[in-house]
Amino acid sequence: MQWLGRILTAVFVLVVALVVLVFVLENQNSVSLAFLGWHTPDGPLSLFVSLAFILGGLGGLLSGALLRLRGRRQKSLRSESTSL
Repeated sequence: MQWLGRILTAVFVLVVALVVLVFVLENQNSVSLAFLGWHTPDGPLSLFVSLAFILGGLGGLLSGALLRLRGRRQKSLRSESTSL
């Protein structure tokens, strides 16, 4: 049964890679973004969307890790206070 999971994972990764490739190829229009007076140099739309996606994922991972550390710390303090 492990082979089925590996095949499904490989198919999923290939589908995601294909979707990303199509997205990049279809969104080569050059755009410039503006935010609070700050302007980016012209670049492909797919680059800006990909960067936003990657930064969002990293932000989610970081916040999840911080919450997990905070939970462990609270659990440790609770167990320490009950042992007193």
